[in-house]
Amino acid sequence: MIVMTEKYLTVNQVADLLQLHWQSVLNYIKRGDLPAIRLGRGYRISQTELDKFIADRDTSKEQS
Repeated sequence: MIVMTEKYLTVNQVADLLQLHWQSVLNYIKRGDLPAIRLGRGYRISQTELDKFIADRDTSKEQS
């Protein structure tokens, strides 16, 4: 038996969270920048992968 403990988000949910257009999220997925699972005609993004995606773009880590 498989137990799903990971939370998965739709492209629209990620777009809303990041205040982006849904097409921008799809572009990140298609470029390979944001890992996603294809289900039917749509994608699902795990919360863990979204957190990594955001952390990788955190500009507060940059040095002057």
